[in-house]
Amino acid sequence: MIVANSLTKRYPGGFEALSGVSFRIGAGEMVLITGHSGAGKTTLVKLIASIERPTSGSLVVNGQNLSALRRSAIPYVRRHFGMIFQDQKLLFDRSALDNVMLPLQIVGLPHREAVRRAQAALDKVGLLAREKANPIALSGGEQQRLAIARAVVNRPTVLLADEPTANLDSASAQDIRTLFADFHRVGVTIVVATHDQSWIEHCQGNALRLDHGRVV
Repeated sequence: MIVANSLTKRYPGGFEALSGVSFRIGAGEMVLITGHSGAGKTTLVKLIASIERPTSGSLVVNGQNLSALRRSAIPYVRRHFGMIFQDQKLLFDRSALDNVMLPLQIVGLPHREAVRRAQAALDKVGLLAREKANPIALSGGEQQRLAIARAVVNRPTVLLADEPTANLDSASAQDIRTLFADFHRVGVTIVVATHDQSWIEHCQGNALRLDHGRVV
């Protein structure tokens, strides 16, 4: 499903965020990427999502070598991913429903079907009653659940998240962990970069620990 071989990411100036990282994640697995701040967790998530490209090594997702993809092919590959960013990247001038519909509009889904699927995604994360609210009117936990609804509305095979429980109170963080467990149970491959010690201690999946850009 996701196979990395000697994956290295070097930034201008010579800083090496990842150094010779190799791992394999099977279809339907849940994997937590852990490690200290600056260990390379966010960089690895961005590489899997094709937001950035490796300097060397290979990264194969669903049989496609992302390292060798033409740039024109990247948007099509990303349709298989749901991505939850640390800063959420919500559109604060649009309603919750419009935020979730955006990925469906990009791929050209008919409006009626897009509304139906967006409402189903909002219902899944407990926000259907807030579909007309703008994100600014939602709590931090609700904003994160909105970001999750947007990430899964396109029915991705891989769900990627960068610190999805950061800056949330314990109850909201537990709600987010429960949502990810629900998606994992129905076969979605989940990769989460996290410092959340409670998640790390109680996760039913596997952990990939990084230390200064290397797998420990």
